[in-house]
Amino acid sequence: MLHLDSDKVYRASEFDRLNWVEHGFGTRLSVDWPNHASLASAKQIHSDTVLIAERAGTLGEGDALISAVPGLALSIRTADCLPILIADQRNTAVAAVHAGWRGVVREILARTVEAMGREFGARPKDLVVVIGPGIGPCCFEVGPEVACQFMSIFPDRQEDLAGRAKLDLRKALLRQMGQIGIPEGQIGLSEECTKCCSELFHSYRREREAAGRMSSLIGIR
Repeated sequence: MLHLDSDKVYRASEFDRLNWVEHGFGTRLSVDWPNHASLASAKQIHSDTVLIAERAGTLGEGDALISAVPGLALSIRTADCLPILIADQRNTAVAAVHAGWRGVVREILARTVEAMGREFGARPKDLVVVIGPGIGPCCFEVGPEVACQFMSIFPDRQEDLAGRAKLDLRKALLRQMGQIGIPEGQIGLSEECTKCCSELFHSYRREREAAGRMSSLIGIR
């Protein structure tokens, strides 16, 4: 469950018991945040590329960052795409993922979990995952050229996805997490739609090129 704090940043209760985790999902009102001294980021390209972060700065092209370095915060930026923060409660490692529809189709979340396993020994059953605010199925309508790419995720919607359709990216991610073995009780998500709620969120679908971006971060204290 997410709650808005005094800095207008969303915090997730799922991370409360992990006192070594520093995190937050920014809003359009959290203009001076993040102010972390050591931030790692990526040039986001809607890919399935996962970068290993061992230092601050822009580390290259990709859409997920993983790290086990204390004092380093991983940052991604969104404006309708879904920000995902992950903590490995057994191995003290973290990840930040940018997931638009292309990233969901390319299974960026599964690629991130695989990379955490290779680099840090992470197991899906030990991960705590929180999906932050993003565009909801109420506002995410796509053409058949996009919809058809979700048929393997939603096999129950074969006819529907052959034409224009509304997509629920959160539901798609939840199905993918279930397939790789992340326990349902260790998953949190926001159901707020960034396009609907103009007071709190930037939205590319609503504002197009004028849209700002919101930062989300996770790090090891």
